[in-house]
Parts: sequence; structure tokens; C-alpha cells
Amino acid sequence: MEKRELGKTGIAVSPLMFGGNVFGWTIDEATSFKLLDAFTDAGLNFVDTADVYSRWVQGNKGGESETIIGNWFKRSGKRDKIVLATKVGKDMGDGKKGLAAGYIKQAIEDSLKRLQTDYIDLYQSHDDDLNTPFEETLEAYSQLIKEGKVRVIGASNYKTNRLAQALQVSAEKNLASYQTLQPEYNLYARQDYETNLEPLCLERGLGVVPFYSLASGFLTGKYRSEADFNKSKRGGGMTKYLNDRGLRILDSLDKIADQYQTSQASVALAWLMSRPSITAPIVSATSIGQLKDLIDATELNLSEEGVRVLDEASAY
Repeated sequence: MEKRELGKTGIAVSPLMFGGNVFGWTIDEATSFKLLDAFTDAGLNFVDTADVYSRWVQGNKGGESETIIGNWFKRSGKRDKIVLATKVGKDMGDGKKGLAAGYIKQAIEDSLKRLQTDYIDLYQSHDDDLNTPFEETLEAYSQLIKEGKVRVIGASNYKTNRLAQALQVSAEKNLASYQTLQPEYNLYARQDYETNLEPLCLERGLGVVPFYSLASGFLTGKYRSEADFNKSKRGGGMTKYLNDRGLRILDSLDKIADQYQTSQASVALAWLMSRPSITAPIVSATSIGQLKDLIDATELNLSEEGVRVLDEASAY
């Protein structure tokens, strides 16, 4: 598996990142272990989670995904084979949220305990916190890096102007600087990232690990009418994609998948991986079969013509 540098960090990662939001939500611990084993056995090494996964599930309180990954590290002994990313900042209940220094200090200890590790490779601000000065947050991260608890930091869900301001504060105050961005980006959701965030990421050399890489499953091709919405727990969210442009994208994915004898999901991911600014799209799977389709994308090199067809079908 050919690795890519994560921004300018010197950290080598696979061109695909496993999204741990499904652990403790749509799959149990045993299935999670099997998928993590299959992922690493295929030569991939980049795993993403967050402290808040999966608090939205009835009976959960958050931390379930990190706990499962920690149990897998303990059972498999594969911590040193993984570039581990997690996040802080989303509401964990009882006032535990945001990017204030005191809370970051508490949240990292909770994450490390659940993950059964003494360091996190990529620690990300899950959301921008308008109520906490950048300097306070970045000083807290700088301290964690000095203590060896974090290697590098990243941002998720940041607007362009706020990300630029954070980078400026880091430079002016000689503080830890965001090395990565986790935005929403896929063949359907292109405009905001390409127009606003991508130029900044390219200019500053940030690694980019987009979420919703398959538009919550729409780009797999399994949702083509409202009758398909019951195929998964995310089906109800497909309404926004079922329009002329969405169907045009699916048609182009069908044609290229047929041409390469692969899946629509593989083609959609290969398109993302061909973008100069993208380090590794985040993908989730709930079965070995799904995971294989996703991993196949790392071996798929689309022709210039194939990329052009997808660009035109998804033009905004």
C-alpha cells in the first residue's frame, strides 16, 4: 500500500482512512474487531474516531467507539501499526464541550484511557469554538504535544476565515498549528470546499481528510428512488441528493464502474484520491464485503478522461 504524507507532518498514512463512527452504533465490538483486522491486514493504517461517537444512540453516553478501538489495541497489539486520530469539542453532556484549555486537558485523559494508549497521533478540534480564544486552545494543544500525549493537531468543520485566523495565531505566538482539515467533501458536495477551503489547504500544505466521502452512501448507487430509503439507517437523508444533478452523477459512476469492472463506491473514492489537495477520504463499513469495495479504490487509477467525465457530471 503506497502511503502519503499527512500534510507537512512527516507522518505516512494510507490513502484511505477508516471512520470509527460505526463502532458501537451500527456494528458491535466483535464485528468492529474483524473490520479493523481486515483493514490493517490490507496494509492500511489510518483510523479516525471521536470522543462523542456514538452518543446519539439510545443508551450510549459517548466514548463507545474509542472504547472498542482501545479494546482492539489491547487484544491485537496493533497500536504501533495505526496512525490514530480522534477529536474533542462536541457536546458530551454535563457541560463537557468546546475547546477551552481546562476541558481539553480533561478530555484527552478520558480519550487516552478509553483508547488504552498513551498518545494520539492526530488530535482534532471537532468543531470551531467561537467562545474560546484561539490562543487558549492552541496553547493547550502545544502543552499536550510537549508532554508527548499528542503528535500533531487538526481542525474539523472550520470555515475558511476561522481556519486562516487560527493558523495566523499559531505563527504569531509560536504555538502548535493545525496540520490537517476534516471537511465535508465528495462528488456531490463540492462547491464549498473547492471554492473556499481547498485554496487555503493547498497554500498552507494542510493534509485533508474529508468526511461523508460517499455522501452518506448515496454515491454507492444503492439509493435511486424513495423506495430505496429503507435500505439503511441513513436512507431518509437521501432526499437532498435525488435530483437531476444527483442522478447525473450516479449515471457517470455507473458507466465508469462498468468500464473498470469495479463498484461505484470505488470510483467515487478514486476521484477524491485523485484531487491534489486530498490526503485520505474517510470511509466507514459494516461488513468485510463493503470494506473490500472501499479498499479496492486505493488500487484504482482513473484516467484523465474518467476524471473529466465525473467532473462534468458533478459540476456545480
